[in-house]
Amino acid sequence: MGVNVSQRWVAEDIVASKSARFRYLLHDPALTFVMEAHNGLSARIVEETGFEAIWASGLTISASLGVRDNNEASWTQVLEILEFMSDATTVPILVDGDTGYGNFNNFRRLVRKLCARQIAAVCIEDKLFPKTNSFIGSAQPLAEIDEFCGKIKAGKDSQPDEDFSIIARVEALVSGWGADEALRRAEAYHAAGADAILIHSKSAKPDEILAFAREWGDRAPLVIVPTMYYATPTQWFRDANISTIIWANHNLRAAMTAMQGISRHIFEHQSLVGVENDIAAVRDIFDITGNRELREAEGRYLSEGNAPAQGVVLAASRGDELAELTRDRPKCMIEVQGQPLLRRLVKSFNDAGVSDVTVVRGYRKEAIDLPSIDTVDNDAFETTGEAASLQAAMPGIDGACVISFGDILFRKYVLEQLLEASGDIVLAIDARFARGRPGAGDTSRAVDLVRCSESYTGAFLGAGSITVEQVGPDFAPMLADGRWIGLAKFSARGVEALRAALEAMAADGTLANADLMAVFSRLQAGGAALHAEYVYGDWLDIHETADLLNAGQFWSRSA
Repeated sequence: MGVNVSQRWVAEDIVASKSARFRYLLHDPALTFVMEAHNGLSARIVEETGFEAIWASGLTISASLGVRDNNEASWTQVLEILEFMSDATTVPILVDGDTGYGNFNNFRRLVRKLCARQIAAVCIEDKLFPKTNSFIGSAQPLAEIDEFCGKIKAGKDSQPDEDFSIIARVEALVSGWGADEALRRAEAYHAAGADAILIHSKSAKPDEILAFAREWGDRAPLVIVPTMYYATPTQWFRDANISTIIWANHNLRAAMTAMQGISRHIFEHQSLVGVENDIAAVRDIFDITGNRELREAEGRYLSEGNAPAQGVVLAASRGDELAELTRDRPKCMIEVQGQPLLRRLVKSFNDAGVSDVTVVRGYRKEAIDLPSIDTVDNDAFETTGEAASLQAAMPGIDGACVISFGDILFRKYVLEQLLEASGDIVLAIDARFARGRPGAGDTSRAVDLVRCSESYTGAFLGAGSITVEQVGPDFAPMLADGRWIGLAKFSARGVEALRAALEAMAADGTLANADLMAVFSRLQAGGAALHAEYVYGDWLDIHETADLLNAGQFWSRSA
């Protein structure tokens, strides 16, 4: 496929309304294809696929509401759906306006409402209100020609947008009135002001459509709906000088087939195992509905104190200690009570209001494909450390963020408490590893030790003014006030300090093999204050096989 009209206009910096673009497509010598949609999501899919216009089908909108295509959905209900479709897309929408929902007065009111919602065009058919779908039953009564012409004139006189198009749909062939009547009606509707003619047929062959096209000539753009004569080669329509082809109901029909199949499978198997890889990810839904734009807008319009923090999870390493368990997946994807550790970690972020989570992948990165996360890759994970993984995520961090290891779990309050703590850089510190406390002398697992300006007394969980004086390993473990648990919060200012520290480490060659404790030391050396937020347990990390059992018990207690 070549470059379409919309792409050419963007390239040439031409600004045109949706209605002006649709009018151009009607008169463009090239054949235009218009695809059906029935709600905002399907409309956005049509646009993203590359179609230059959307057919808002009366049949499929009605069916999506669970009612018949007999004007059982009111015009105001249809109008509400059209507003969502228009807001969700930038390409023109041609609306199936049935019979105009009444007489000339109903139709001219409809036209004004459509223009107000930036709908580009409407198609109305010359049958009686309430309409019956053309493919149901035999011959259906048609409106009087003069009455329908009056409806067209009323619509044209009422449109506030001069580029808005009204397409007259001729039902004479469908109702068995023959080609002569179809031509007579089409000419009358064109004379009344219709911008194009839609000639409809329910024959399985295109003969009567092509015959009509030959007789019609170039009096006005001709639109067709080849639902029944679908096997006709498209080139035949080009040769017949057809202006526009509407693919009228295929998205809804495809969705119906898919939903029936997936529902049947889940009902019969009572499991998602056989279907999860064959359907769109939840993240795909978030992407197509514009969640990324919302996050960007939050950064522009919310004050720093109100803007939600982003989350960054460092999960590039394999987890060699777990041996065979991580042969085909990274540690973060090992299951805890039937769900990957990472999924549970992301849920903890989401529950605390952190919905924008980026995961840094490395080892077996293809195994990390959860919904509702963004990913960046540290492909040099075998020769680099935590700091390099964090550096890989920095381009996507804009504003406050929370950084976490990918192999930890914690109670919801731990993250909530950290998010509320004052200070540009705040580390969650487990006071169980403080000097003089049970277990403090056991240093086999007590890595990431810190000394603080005040020790935890048991009377408070962080007071907002406690600072981290020194991070390990350059002091005796018995002098520690606690252990960093692998969770830290950075304000927007803290992020900028972090960015500068990482860039400095990259410049002097110390970044590649550095862990985050080395990054914290560099921050302190640069004058940044590190604050401590004490916790007392209520978290765990996964290092050995036995930790997985503990993780299951931990999650059960916290769920």
